[in-house]
Amino acid sequence: EVQLVESGGGLVQAGGSLRLSCAASGFTFDDYTIGWFRQAPGKEREGVSCISISDGSTYYADSAKGRFTISSDNAKNTVYLQMNSLKPEDTGVYYCAADLTCLSTIYDYWGQGTQVTVSS
Repeated sequence: EVQLVESGGGLVQAGGSLRLSCAASGFTFDDYTIGWFRQAPGKEREGVSCISISDGSTYYADSAKGRFTISSDNAKNTVYLQMNSLKPEDTGVYYCAADLTCLSTIYDYWGQGTQVTVSS
C-alpha cells in the first residue's frame, strides 16, 4: 500500500522556521519525484517545491525561492521541506505527493496534509 505521511506543521510567528517531513512507503522511492504543495483557505492548491529522488534535482516556486529548501534522505524514504523566514501568506495545508516527474500535472499519490499557520 502506497503511503505518504506528512508531519512537522504547526503554528509559528512570522520570520520563524518549520521543517516538514514526508515519509514515503509502498513504492520504489528512487523512481519517483516528491513534490510539496499547499492550499490556503479559499485558494487553489499550488506547487511549492519538488525533488527528483534519482538525481537530486530540485524545483521551487518563485514564492519559495531563497526561503525554502527541499531535500531527501533516501535511506529513510523521507523528503523534507525546510521553511525559513515564514510569512503569513505561507499559511495553509501542506501536502506531499509522488509522481514520476516534477512536471506532472496530476500526481499519482498524495499524503493527508499538515497544517502550517504563520501568525503576523
